[in-house]
Amino acid sequence: MSGLPIIGRHPGGRDPMTCRYRCGNACAHAAPNGSGNPYFGEITRRGLLRAGAAGALVLSVGAPAAAGPPTGALTFTPVPPNVLDRVLVPDGYDNAVVIRWGDPILPGAPVFDPHRQTPQRQERQFGFNNDFIGVLPLGRDRALLVVNHEYTNEELMFPGFTTLDAMTVTQVEVAMAAHGMAVVEIERAGRSGRWRPVRGRRLPYNRRFTMLSTPFRFDGPVAGSPWLRTAADPAGRTAIGTLNNCAGGVTPWGTVLSGEENFNQYFVGGDQAPEQLKPRLARYGVTVSTRYPAGSRRWERAQERFDLARHPHEAHRFGWIVEVDPHDPASVPRKHTAMGRFKHEGANVIVSRRGNVAAYMGDDERFEYLYKFVSDGRYRPGDRRHNLTLLAAGTLYVARLRGDSPAAEIDGTGTLPSDGAFDGTGEWVRLASGGRSHVPGMTVEEVLTFTRQAGDAVGATRMDRPEDVQPSPRTGKIYAALTNNSNRAVGANPGVDEANPRRENRHGQVLEITEDGGDHTGTSFTWSLPIVCGDPDDPATYFAGYDKSAVSPISCPDNVAFDGAGNLWLATDGNALGSNDGLFATAIEGPERGHLKQFLTVPPGAETCGPFITGDGRSVFVAVQHPGEIDGATLDDPASRWPDGDFAKPAVTVTWRPDGGRVGS
Repeated sequence: MSGLPIIGRHPGGRDPMTCRYRCGNACAHAAPNGSGNPYFGEITRRGLLRAGAAGALVLSVGAPAAAGPPTGALTFTPVPPNVLDRVLVPDGYDNAVVIRWGDPILPGAPVFDPHRQTPQRQERQFGFNNDFIGVLPLGRDRALLVVNHEYTNEELMFPGFTTLDAMTVTQVEVAMAAHGMAVVEIERAGRSGRWRPVRGRRLPYNRRFTMLSTPFRFDGPVAGSPWLRTAADPAGRTAIGTLNNCAGGVTPWGTVLSGEENFNQYFVGGDQAPEQLKPRLARYGVTVSTRYPAGSRRWERAQERFDLARHPHEAHRFGWIVEVDPHDPASVPRKHTAMGRFKHEGANVIVSRRGNVAAYMGDDERFEYLYKFVSDGRYRPGDRRHNLTLLAAGTLYVARLRGDSPAAEIDGTGTLPSDGAFDGTGEWVRLASGGRSHVPGMTVEEVLTFTRQAGDAVGATRMDRPEDVQPSPRTGKIYAALTNNSNRAVGANPGVDEANPRRENRHGQVLEITEDGGDHTGTSFTWSLPIVCGDPDDPATYFAGYDKSAVSPISCPDNVAFDGAGNLWLATDGNALGSNDGLFATAIEGPERGHLKQFLTVPPGAETCGPFITGDGRSVFVAVQHPGEIDGATLDDPASRWPDGDFAKPAVTVTWRPDGGRVGS
């Protein structure tokens, strides 16, 4: 609704309803990381050398990209901050819904009716709260749209909803069916940049992956481990479903990676789990002090595996990187244990000059870590069968970062140090490789199942919510969205450091990593913060040195993407500046580096997810997740009526230029 006030937000910018359902009110509890790892202010900077970025090899899928600065200037007129109940795009652009919650995608799926929801219907319909988007070409004008369905807001799903405890078992099963992933065949509308689902003929690729019934196979060193064994799966090799899937990535061999994130909030009975297991459960945010944590979804009423008193290892079967092959409808998706278990935002890969695949990952919680996985095997162009094995074996690393400025110059205000930049050096610390642990006192199965504790043990750097991490296909540099951390330097929490330079950080920053020598298999790097987010009028913000009077305000970067010209696109989640979330773009090379411009905004209460820019540059896909997710809203009394004018529905949208030009430029 136009002019809707943004009230009652949590310190990080999210609405209380989002905090309840998205992460189980994580910011209302002590951060699970109580490791005491040093922060930059405690680390000596003597003798540190700053390696230059010049000479970094530009790599993308094993081949050099074009040298030089980006060629596609961002010419659109920025949209202003607003609280409109619509998707607002720049003049000269059109936007349309591609697919929304409840739309039929499998044979026999009925037209959506909120009053007649069943788990059987939902398993054949597009799921709730779409997050990650991948678009995989099938031909010139056809593609496969692959989407994560992260979580559910029952108030916004069921007419007459009262409480989670009052839900029927059927409603619980509907919610379980609304989680997971979807594959939908789409087609271009005419010769435009608009896309729509294919209708009216056989659709062999369309699939739903749900928490009710979809099997996922474990591979890698932990497959078959006692940590994964349950009464229903004594072999420890097959899990049912994928849970709380957030971001992801598309691999060079045409599959999709999906990150399982806030799985902890779905389990009860932690107080009755084995005593020796409780510290490990708590390190992942599982409540071990009471049987029914506040806000419990009570899924154990439908499937008892969510009761840790009965099945204490079930929680270990979530928190992995999942690989789905959209091109093979008969394939069984896999969970890659070699890539570690934590609250994965996603995973994005790049092929190194040696041919090994490097995958970069963030653990989305306050004071958690950045990770890298390097495959043992090498990418073989055209050998899909081989490439499908690459993520099952390799080396897992965690990041340690150091700043290069005197500690006294990092005072928590966001004031730049005397060298004019927040920057420094870093190293990737080995956790496991070749089926062996490199963490004293932990087996390889323990390192990969309890990866957070392995990071604690080697002194990894505690970051401000590392979310999406993605390599630039043009420069090979790595970009990580550090969303926010309102608890930085509060009370006994860790203080500021050069990579996390503001206390009570409500707006976040963007981290740029340059692997030394351009070697994505190496163990050393340099880093900087090209963007320190917030209102450009705030002296505690920074936009790569660009004139801040020409920059759009941005808060809480979440997902990152790149267009064909090498521009960086940022989607936000939890705007703490009082306006709707949006999609932004900036050059990261050349004279326009740091000239950040807002491209679109989403409705009130919604998060901007995705995004995905097609290879021809003519279409930008964005997932509008949880529109109307504002405390007190219900399906019967919505805070947003987007996109159809009745009640809020999560949906995937596409934006294009009617003149057929490239989006953004």
